Amino acid sequence: MDSKFITRGLERTSLRNFSVWVLFWVVVLGFGLYGAYLCLAEGLNQTNMDNRFVFGLWIFLDLAIIAFGAGAFFTGLLLYILKRSEFTAVINSAVVIGLICYSGAVAVLAIDVGQPLRAWFTFWHPNAHSMLTEVTFCISCYLVVLAVEYMPILLKNRKLKERPSLLVFQHNLHKVIPVLAAIGVFLSFFHQGSLGGLYGVLKGRPFAFREGFGIWPSTFFLFVLSAAAIGPSFPLLTTSLVSKISRKKLVKPEVLQSLGRISGWLLLAYVLFKSVDTLVWINRTSPSLLFSPYEYYNQESFGTWILFAEIVVFGLVPALMLLTRKIREHRGWLITAGLLACAGIAVNRFVMTIQTLALPTLPFDPFLSYIPSWQEIATFIAVIAYGVLLYSFSFRYLTLFPQERDLNSLTR
Repeated sequence: MDSKFITRGLERTSLRNFSVWVLFWVVVLGFGLYGAYLCLAEGLNQTNMDNRFVFGLWIFLDLAIIAFGAGAFFTGLLLYILKRSEFTAVINSAVVIGLICYSGAVAVLAIDVGQPLRAWFTFWHPNAHSMLTEVTFCISCYLVVLAVEYMPILLKNRKLKERPSLLVFQHNLHKVIPVLAAIGVFLSFFHQGSLGGLYGVLKGRPFAFREGFGIWPSTFFLFVLSAAAIGPSFPLLTTSLVSKISRKKLVKPEVLQSLGRISGWLLLAYVLFKSVDTLVWINRTSPSLLFSPYEYYNQESFGTWILFAEIVVFGLVPALMLLTRKIREHRGWLITAGLLACAGIAVNRFVMTIQTLALPTLPFDPFLSYIPSWQEIATFIAVIAYGVLLYSFSFRYLTLFPQERDLNSLTR
């Protein structure tokens, strides 16, 4: 019965093996949901955040997975707007990943707010002067866009295609997908930027505060560029991981290499911009606020090593690797470079979220330490489990990789 829902010409593991896989992640999800329930039922005193350390693991998670979810809008930009047709091979997978990342981020934010039943206040009583208002509107709208983009993929299921009305609906949806992709690029540009701009305008936090261009601090553009830089890298990594687990060839090697090359150029641009921004902050911004920039790296937890790791180890090195043809053509090195690039953006989001709040801003302020509670970690794990489950069902019953059938038929 299960095989009737799997696309013709595609081989999948047995229902028994798939059920075991799903059961494991359902248990993990259940554990995470219990932690989330405690936070909602008992209050945010279940976490290790407080009035002074208001951003913790969850906000770091949100910033990181939203950056990873940039693969959806950037792949859509490449395919539908820049007409790079070779990326048809990964667009469906990118949309699913984007849907997982954005819906997971919204779910965690609902828990982080503490009173999700009042989430509608943001829309009904918006603070027009807050960057978070713009972020909320853009993320919510883009989540709707991703849900609509996911529908044509869902409707291609072999059983659903038997219904003529759904077939017509799917055909009409395909006509508006390029428009939705353009809207997605617009929404993603502004909310990625505003997430960074939020830190750049914190004049009371000299470590994060940045001068800007017009009304936008430099962190606005850094967040946009960094998200775009790993936009191709994250689908590259997920495709390689799924191919390894399923033991199937999913896309042609040239597609992954193209993703890597584009990611390399954007990452190099980000590293250069980030380096200039850091030098301006060291020599002008921080001293103008009467703080020596080196004071922020005197704490044992955050030495200058973290700055070096972010810009050089996880920035310049993977950029040069991805721009070197021989390295791109070696699958292992290509994946390594993609991992380093994604790790670099995760480090950047960690620094902006955790290091910014941990460092004292006044001479009499103490250095703040923060270790997430098990409830926070459980909620974090729940998002991962949810993502694995949604992607697993999508991979099994939908066509995420159009080249898969031809590539595997050639190897038989």
